[in-house]
Amino acid sequence: MTLYFGTYTKRASEGIYAVDFNTETGELSNRRLVATEPNPTYLAFSNDHFLYTVGAEDSQGGLAAFTPSLEPINHAVEEGAPHCYVSVDDKRQLVYGANYHKGQVLVYKRLENGGLALADCQQHEGSGPHPNQASAHVHFADLTPDNYLVTCDLGLDEVVTYTVSDQGKLAPLARYQATPGAGPRHITFHPTAKIAYLICELNSTIEVLIYDGLGEFELMQTISTLPSDYTDFNGTAAIRLSSDGKFLYGSNRGHDSIAVYKVLGDASLELVEIVPSLGKTPRDFILSPDNRFVIVAHQDSDNVSVFHRDSETGKLANLSSDFIVPEAVAITFA
Repeated sequence: MTLYFGTYTKRASEGIYAVDFNTETGELSNRRLVATEPNPTYLAFSNDHFLYTVGAEDSQGGLAAFTPSLEPINHAVEEGAPHCYVSVDDKRQLVYGANYHKGQVLVYKRLENGGLALADCQQHEGSGPHPNQASAHVHFADLTPDNYLVTCDLGLDEVVTYTVSDQGKLAPLARYQATPGAGPRHITFHPTAKIAYLICELNSTIEVLIYDGLGEFELMQTISTLPSDYTDFNGTAAIRLSSDGKFLYGSNRGHDSIAVYKVLGDASLELVEIVPSLGKTPRDFILSPDNRFVIVAHQDSDNVSVFHRDSETGKLANLSSDFIVPEAVAITFA
């Protein structure tokens, strides 16, 4: 099986890397550069294996499109910083982008050749109480289980849901106000319960939300991602749920760890353990398709850690931490 890594290209990286992953042993091998692109920090595959990544061209920022053989198709870019998130809507043949620096949610139409053309853009406005919240900072744009678009705005402490037309036009549907200064970053949904889990970057918490299936959220629980005695800097990053919905995982940058939670009968969370990630700045991590392994990418130490996951307890046991992928910030399977 092949893993794909999105990266920054500020130091040693040249773009997007592929790595072989042994699904029996968890071993990583054969890193190779598969696409040259400036700072392709997030990436997503369509069902027909086209690749869409954060991209830049001629000092403009946006998204880049690649064929299944990873040949470049086109860039959909505008003035300003590149995006920070990309997701694919296979049903509507759309691709979504979130722009942190500009505070925008963007929709692109997939063209016949797999390329991208801008279909709509929603501008968020406002600010929050934290020093990092001087303006809107959209960090996430992806689909709910019922095909609304859900966005996390770190700058406004808001989760905003939109309806999406088949042509890619957005209409605001609902807003959830997170804890002031929390900085919502990413959200994931329980596979069977009407529950979502919102990881908040600025106050290192996860908010457990009741989801009504119509775009509305209500707070049920807030739980920390850190040990109670930790007082140094931390910013959370990725959040993942096991496919059976029994365990939730979140990454801490600063504390450099993975927080492990048990999902209780009412879908609330109970902390199981906080495990060192064995690298600096665990920006992203994923569970293998069979959920036996957790693979963690470190942005600042350039190493990838692999953990074996106990399906009964949710606990993680390290297998390796010495495989190098430079400046890695995102991981996905094709």
